[in-house]
Amino acid sequence: MTSNSKRSPSTPKSKQVVRTCDGNGFWKALQVSAAWLERHVQIINALNVFPVPDGDTGTNMMLTLQSALKEMEAVSTHSVGEVTQKVAHGALMGARGNSGVILSQILRGLARNFQNKDTFNAAELAAAMREGAATAYKGVLKPVEGTILTVAREVADVCTQAAEDTDDLIYILEAIVEEAHQSVNRTPSLLPVLKEAGVVDAGGQGLAVILEGALRYARGEHVEIPEEFAEHMDLPVHAPEGEYGYDTQFIIHGDSLDVEAVRQKISEMGDSVMVVGDDTTIKVHVHTPLPGIPINYGASLGSISHIIIENMQEQYEEYLRSQARPPVSAEDICNIATVAVAPGEGLRRVFESLGASAVISGGQTMNPSTEELFKAVENAKADHVIILPNNSNVILSAQQAKSLSEKNVFVIPTKTVPQGIAALLAFNYQIDAAANARTMEQAFQRVQTVEVTRAVRSARVNGMSVKEGEVIGLLNGELKASGADFHDVILDIFGNLGVDEYEIVTIYYGEDVRQSDADDLVSKIFQDFDHLEVEMVNGGQPHYPYILSIE
Repeated sequence: MTSNSKRSPSTPKSKQVVRTCDGNGFWKALQVSAAWLERHVQIINALNVFPVPDGDTGTNMMLTLQSALKEMEAVSTHSVGEVTQKVAHGALMGARGNSGVILSQILRGLARNFQNKDTFNAAELAAAMREGAATAYKGVLKPVEGTILTVAREVADVCTQAAEDTDDLIYILEAIVEEAHQSVNRTPSLLPVLKEAGVVDAGGQGLAVILEGALRYARGEHVEIPEEFAEHMDLPVHAPEGEYGYDTQFIIHGDSLDVEAVRQKISEMGDSVMVVGDDTTIKVHVHTPLPGIPINYGASLGSISHIIIENMQEQYEEYLRSQARPPVSAEDICNIATVAVAPGEGLRRVFESLGASAVISGGQTMNPSTEELFKAVENAKADHVIILPNNSNVILSAQQAKSLSEKNVFVIPTKTVPQGIAALLAFNYQIDAAANARTMEQAFQRVQTVEVTRAVRSARVNGMSVKEGEVIGLLNGELKASGADFHDVILDIFGNLGVDEYEIVTIYYGEDVRQSDADDLVSKIFQDFDHLEVEMVNGGQPHYPYILSIE
């Protein structure tokens, strides 16, 4: 990279200006990116939410980059065009899994734009980033937003904007790294499976780490590569039963190959199709029950190499066996534990499935003690702990537990179970405990909670008179309706709340409610409010036949 000691005062972070980069600079930046990625492999692997372990995202991306680097070992050139061509070819040849193939296509797009160039500047980098994202999208038969593709595209957009403001490559790298992390944090809002699992997209996170490594090189920051990593981690997910077939990968070598025609033909042979390359080399990835068919087809077009066939049914069965291991929680990944209070086994399972490190039984009429909360904090492996009381009567005890501990403890003042669930869904593995506490507190305030039970005595509350034994309904802890029937009281609250602006209702039915009765409630909600998406969960909670979350 060619640098200049002068720097615009509007460029805040780095001390020097870099206006051009040659092949040697790109090569060294990629080496640091690979080292930085290697350091984060296990964290990225732990973000995988798919039931069939089609490799591991972090590992796949690392191996893809290593293959790209290996291609340059015997080459000596300072031309960025020649370097990126070699890198792109090496990445394509060594690409593993969808994330690796997409990464190889981003590099291929860069190489296409840098062709015949000795160096590149800000405007040329922006054009190359756009081409990289576009090439990656073209390589996927059915692009999905909320993945590495989205991150690549949004990073390219910011790169273009930054290049219009400055010619400083370091400033531009700072801007795109910041955008990469923000884009990754937005992926759960675009892809429901990520939101459900409480994770961000692993491939997108891998790309953000790679870009961050390049920035670290540009700033002259040191990157250490650990000699060994912790045991591989997988987040708990649920998969449908059935045959998964074979993960089939190979490379076709030939002349005048038609990538689009090959992609169309392979798409007829299976799913999870990835076909990328050029007129001489095409990388094929497909999940198919009959791996011989795509391989024979590839052989009919030219010579084939790098054939990989993996039995995904065996992988899935191994995955099921692995589920006997304790689930991974936030403290295993980012040194932050979450402690939640929940009544009922069903609600306990909900919090555990969302990654809570510990769930304490408790709630209305059975508040856990300060000692129970304190022990949960102290037993956590993490140095940072977030407590979700999920009941107004537990908040003070949680604060007392915080005062007794020497750990860094945050109490999120959730007063209901739906608030606690909303807060836990907002947990972000990529930010620190304090930032998580702020994010979770903002998240739970956007949820409306309806709770119905029976009045234990006659009283007048909130301008309403209720009789002992009468069904009462509370909205966010305030008495809003009463009557003789649980379902009617719930519908009454819905009508007064004005649920037209809401989209999702989750019903947690209690230990004394039959599922047929809960099903009947779902039907009544659909009948009166057909725009709502309604989910039903057996919460198993006592005292409150129904707890509902409205979002």
